[in-house]
Amino acid sequence: MTRVLVLNAGSSSLKASVIESGRHDPLATTQVDWGSDATQVVDRRTTVERALEELWRAGIEPLSLRGAGHRVVHGGTRFTEPTLIDDEVLSQLDGLAELAPLHNPIAVETIRAQRELLRGLSAVAVFDTAFHAQLPDEAFVYPLPWKWYLEWGIRRFGFHGLSVEWALGRSAELLGRPARDLGLVVAHLGSGCSVTAVDGERSVSTSMGLTPLEGLAMGTRAGSVDPGILVHVLRRRGLTADDLAETLDHRSGLLGLSGISGDVREVRAAARNGSDRARLALDVFARRAAEGIAAAATALSRLDALVFTGGIGEHDGLMRADICARLAVLGVAPLDPEQSPAHDVIVSPAGSGVAVLRVEAREDLVIARAVLERA
Repeated sequence: MTRVLVLNAGSSSLKASVIESGRHDPLATTQVDWGSDATQVVDRRTTVERALEELWRAGIEPLSLRGAGHRVVHGGTRFTEPTLIDDEVLSQLDGLAELAPLHNPIAVETIRAQRELLRGLSAVAVFDTAFHAQLPDEAFVYPLPWKWYLEWGIRRFGFHGLSVEWALGRSAELLGRPARDLGLVVAHLGSGCSVTAVDGERSVSTSMGLTPLEGLAMGTRAGSVDPGILVHVLRRRGLTADDLAETLDHRSGLLGLSGISGDVREVRAAARNGSDRARLALDVFARRAAEGIAAAATALSRLDALVFTGGIGEHDGLMRADICARLAVLGVAPLDPEQSPAHDVIVSPAGSGVAVLRVEAREDLVIARAVLERA
């Protein structure tokens, strides 16, 4: 059997698909939206059951599946490659929940639901942190007391590794060059956002850190802010650590600035209707993304291409154009803001010093490949 069930439990949706070896397009796919904050969904099992029923209605026979693959955001230092799931692995993943509170608990709940609903089907966890496991020391160690790293394990892990791995392969195809010869910055922009510098086939810099909270402004997450602000509000404004965590994860980013939504489409609509706060939210988002891309580029000896992926990166031509307009110093050419390609393509003008690519995020294919190798 060469068919794999892929369950990608993200921070805003559950994407379910069935992939067959040797095929690019899924045999069947469905998506259940959880809104901008999936942690608010109480009954994960019902959601998974609904997604599976959609796949069965599309003609998929459960007995035709070889295994199931699950995207898990944080693998810590324990999980640096795809891992066959058993009760012990699930217990260890529970222990990583606080490092990715918007993601890992949701993934573990999804895994448990799948194992109950499809008993006997092998399941494999594939980790977003794994692609960054070989970061250089200088890229993952924070300028904090050495004890924090040595004894407490405080370090950068990085995320969106499955997306970056796929974007690297597709970029090589689009550019007609071997992946090992490319210097890329991959900007994964969606509900969560990160940038990663890839030198050859290795991650050498990435914006997310110990948790998926560091780095760019995101849908509901703050990204990087002055740590002195956090100390101040804890000391002087009566916030508890739990209040602060809730605010940084769930009530910041586009939502916090606009007061409208963490969904860029709703924020852009509000900006068109005259909301100054919505316009400011979009400007801050673009500026932070451009700053992150420029910072990541310093880890490369040369920048061959900038790759946009993720929901915003793929579909929002205005945002791509705004970000690229801020990167002229890197040799990035202006983009047509009206471009809205529905497929993977080079979107920069011919002859540009730095190619700009639009690549669909296909973590499902990376996950399916890992399952076929291990299940």
